[in-house]
Amino acid sequence: MLKRLLTPLNIDELELRNRIVMTAMHLNYTPDGRVNDRICAFYEERARGGTGLIIVGGCTINDVSGATWLLNMCDDTCIEGHAILADAIRKHGAAAACQLYHAGRYSHSIAMEGRQALAPSPIASRFTKEEPRGMTREDIEQTKADYAAAAGRVKAAGYDMVEVLACTGYLIPQFLSPTINVRSDEYGGPLENRMRFGLEVADAVREAVGPAFPVSFRIDGHDFMEGGNTNREWSLFAAELEKHGASVINVTGGWHETRVPQLPMSVPRAGLAYLAAGVKRRVSVPVIASNRINDVFVADEILRMGMADLVTMARALIADPYLAEKAYEGRFEAITHCIGCNQGCFDHIFYLQPVTCTLNPRAGRETEYEMEKAATPKRVAVVGGGPAGMKAALTAAQRGHEVTLFERSDVLGGQLNLAAIPPGREEFWTAVEDLDVQLDDAGVELRLETEATAELLKAEGYDAVVVATGARQVVPPIPGIDGPNVLMAWDVLDGREDPEGDSIVIIGGGAVGSETAMYVASIGTISADALFYLFMNDAEDIGTLKELCSRGIKKVTVVEMLDKVCRDVGVSTRWTILQDMRHLGIETRRNAVARRIEADRVVVEVDGAEEAILADTVIVAAGSCPAGELYGELKEAGVEAYLVGDAKEARKAIEAIQEGYEAGLAL
Repeated sequence: MLKRLLTPLNIDELELRNRIVMTAMHLNYTPDGRVNDRICAFYEERARGGTGLIIVGGCTINDVSGATWLLNMCDDTCIEGHAILADAIRKHGAAAACQLYHAGRYSHSIAMEGRQALAPSPIASRFTKEEPRGMTREDIEQTKADYAAAAGRVKAAGYDMVEVLACTGYLIPQFLSPTINVRSDEYGGPLENRMRFGLEVADAVREAVGPAFPVSFRIDGHDFMEGGNTNREWSLFAAELEKHGASVINVTGGWHETRVPQLPMSVPRAGLAYLAAGVKRRVSVPVIASNRINDVFVADEILRMGMADLVTMARALIADPYLAEKAYEGRFEAITHCIGCNQGCFDHIFYLQPVTCTLNPRAGRETEYEMEKAATPKRVAVVGGGPAGMKAALTAAQRGHEVTLFERSDVLGGQLNLAAIPPGREEFWTAVEDLDVQLDDAGVELRLETEATAELLKAEGYDAVVVATGARQVVPPIPGIDGPNVLMAWDVLDGREDPEGDSIVIIGGGAVGSETAMYVASIGTISADALFYLFMNDAEDIGTLKELCSRGIKKVTVVEMLDKVCRDVGVSTRWTILQDMRHLGIETRRNAVARRIEADRVVVEVDGAEEAILADTVIVAAGSCPAGELYGELKEAGVEAYLVGDAKEARKAIEAIQEGYEAGLAL
């Protein structure tokens, strides 16, 4: 039972139908910075699905505030397009807000057609590798005026609220930072001075929109940067913002440059909600909690506990735009949960590709994909119960086909089950659970522990077959690979084999090899419950506790023949895996080719010289190859067949699921 999430809330005179907020995020849908059909369709679907408040943006306020392909609110010619977008949201009962964006030193000159970024001080950005120009008094006054003018356009376009982006290391946090702001005038020095620019922006925005129009500020709850601001300073800033006209405070995590992960699945659900709670103690206006809130019951608990007044579920609403509607109807099992894999959202943002979703291929393609009932229902067989096969079966069944899903093992999920084994990767099981429940709800017949041969399928007379038989592990031709001390990575991850001894060498440093390394290295570390018990009872000092969390009973070495480990992992997650590997004490040997495996060692070649690495057990994670032979047999027999997922080519989950979805639409 949800007690608070679906109840109304007022922000000034604006009434929200529930407490679910879709915060602004870059989508890469607007190559010229202008509102178009794609972005309207994306947000309209989330409004139709019952979301309470949708915030679009961030929108640039002038020609040095961000990239040219971000949504634009720089001049009055933008108003007409934004009016269409605001109407697309509001006509379905959601409130519509627009976020104003200035990246400061995070702006790259290439993305701004050669213009130099502005910042409080001329300190180079670790992101852009460029030095910004320190802002003059004239720059400061002009920037405040640009914020005000853009806010006026937000109101003129028919939005219900304006939000100022003041988080994640952008311009206003740069002024607040004691390490980035080294000014000697009234905008630098003590916190009171460093807050001045942000508060003057708040004054300018409030004056531009008038006393009754809601104004939100999205702030950091903590920089998570060495020498940066903590929740204490940000809470003080929030209290001052309230005095300067802020109607709501939207609290997120730290800077983009922080080494504290904010977004991947390794971040606990609602793990940063405590930051909003810290701010809420200082203000009387509504507070929004953010980051990794992907479940309606988790969201409701945040509200019931008084930690915040609203919750942001941005990626959750990419994964399932009808999350709120399903919650209203009590169909909680039908919700598709965001798993924080970042493959379709943040990885795409970093690669300047349009945002979509691993679990919802329709996200961002609302004008391309239509889930229409099949004109002629068919008897369809899907062979393989991994992510591609499950999505194909679900989509086909939702379109009205009679679907049977064959899986030769006794469980569904395929390689998602293996990906969920390492510490911090458990959300992959959430994806499997969601698809499993939805398959049952759609009426798909499951035939587990069944080998679906071409003969069986032809004998049972299916009209069409989707082949999603996955892949098999590659066994490289290394002398000694058939020895008793050699295991395959998949067998270790699924528990069929256990690595013996203290020294473990893993051959292959891709995603599977790295995840296997984390799993093995974590053997013998203490659980979260044990950590809490020991910490609260002062049983061990902090250093010992950290070691107990990060050092297991096995020494793990990863051997990778290329110059990078985790090369096949997305950019927004890769750095966190590498950091976790370092925390776990995993040694990596790059540019090392395994030449032979002996009884107690692996001999590798590095720069033309051989070296021996002690190994009680060797685990092989050398990649996979398609296992799609069934497809050829069916095509040769004249059967309507589709080949998807790893059975076609080794790929990520996002590609496999999209192929399964498209096969389901094509039937």
